[in-house]
Amino acid sequence: MSRVTEDEVAKAVEDALNASATGRATIKDLISEIPNRITLSAEDLKQSETRPNEALWEQQVRNITSHKASPGNAIYEGRLIAIPGGLALPGK
Repeated sequence: MSRVTEDEVAKAVEDALNASATGRATIKDLISEIPNRITLSAEDLKQSETRPNEALWEQQVRNITSHKASPGNAIYEGRLIAIPGGLALPGK
């Protein structure tokens, strides 16, 4: 099984936020929820070389905010917004 893409992770974040009462969540809460929404491969679960306390897929959750100025990114495309310490659906 191949690694999940940043867009697949972003879509799982959107799903989690749509299911929440507020449409907002901390990165910590999202990292807890994402494995319930997408299948992660052994590759996804490997430790990040640049963030030693995170798995590669967890880094992808944080990259949604880090890459917000890049076309194709969920924030750039208006599907998500960055909030202090987390992510939210637009208008939430």
